[in-house]
Amino acid sequence: MKSNIIPFHAPTSSVTVRRLHADTITLTRDSHAMLTCTISGDALPYRGVCALLLFPISRPDEWVSLRFTDATDKDREIGIIEDLRAFPEDTQQLIRESLARHYHEQKIVSIVSIQQRYGQLFFKVRTQRGEEEFVTPWRQDRAEDWGTSGRVLLDALNNRYLIPDMNALKPRELRLLRTYIYW
Repeated sequence: MKSNIIPFHAPTSSVTVRRLHADTITLTRDSHAMLTCTISGDALPYRGVCALLLFPISRPDEWVSLRFTDATDKDREIGIIEDLRAFPEDTQQLIRESLARHYHEQKIVSIVSIQQRYGQLFFKVRTQRGEEEFVTPWRQDRAEDWGTSGRVLLDALNNRYLIPDMNALKPRELRLLRTYIYW
C-alpha cells in the first residue's frame, strides 16, 4: 500500500544554546554599577550585562538569559542559566537586581475592592508600595498561573501585579477575586 504522507525533514541549524554554570561564570559590578560577566575560556568579559526571564510567569527562578549589547548595538545572548538557585547567593543577588530593573511587577498584599464596568475590572489593591489602582480587561488572557498557587494579573498597559500565593489572601479577598477571576 502506498502512503500519501510526505516525510518531514527538520532543517539543520548551527544555532546552539550556551548553558551557563556556577563554576564557569563570575558576575561583578564595575565602577559605573554596570554588570560584568566573565566566563572561563572566553577571551574578554562581557560588559553591560542584563538578565531576562525566558518564562517570567511560570518559571521565575529558572531559564534566565544573560545578554549584552555588542559594538554594533545588537542585543546578544551570552547564555542561559537553567536554575538560578544553583548559583552562589551573591551571584543570585546581582541577577535578581538586574531582573528587578527590567520587570516592573508589583506584589499584591491585599485586595481592597474589584469592580466590573464596561468589560473592564477596576482593582484597588495594596502592594509593597502602598495602595494602588489599576484596570484590566475582563478576559482570560489577563490572569495567568504563577508557580503552584499564585497568579499574575496583567493590566491594560501590561504591567504585572503578582499574587504569590492565592491561599495567603483573606477569605473575603479570595472570594472577591474568584468572583471575577475564576479560571
